[in-house]
Amino acid sequence: MIDAETEPFWKTKTLEQMDPAEWESLCDGCGRCCLVKLQDEDTDAIAYTDIGCKLLDEDGCRCRDYPNRQSIVPDCVRLTPEAVRTLDWLPPSCGYRLVAEGRDLYWWHPLVSGDPDSVHAAGVSVRGRVSALEDELPLEDFVDRMVRWPLRLPKQAMTPRRRR
Repeated sequence: MIDAETEPFWKTKTLEQMDPAEWESLCDGCGRCCLVKLQDEDTDAIAYTDIGCKLLDEDGCRCRDYPNRQSIVPDCVRLTPEAVRTLDWLPPSCGYRLVAEGRDLYWWHPLVSGDPDSVHAAGVSVRGRVSALEDELPLEDFVDRMVRWPLRLPKQAMTPRRRR
């Protein structure tokens, strides 16, 4: 019998019950949420671009100044349990979103794999897919950079990894 002592914290705790270290570890480091998103003024529909936030480390797929991100990028959204449950633009692979929906983390999530590079190996991260950072392009070019891939998972990411 498996009990709460052997189950991982994301299966036994609500988002609100997690301590700060547990909360932060839910981030898989994919960088998808750090892509610029455009919102249609008429329909409110959200479209991803392949343009990264000016603080995105394109190789590491993490924020280059995480502690100060909201003062540097005022529209950077701070994830909270409430925000996670209401933001419809979080990628389908997002650990926060999965746990909020009562689903398990994918095999490539660093908490499951034990390897922070597994998110890159599974093709989930934005590594190699960012065309530019937002401060490198004129705003009028953003519409031409809309992409659908951040809302999909690559096949290799959905298939459970075989044990050797």
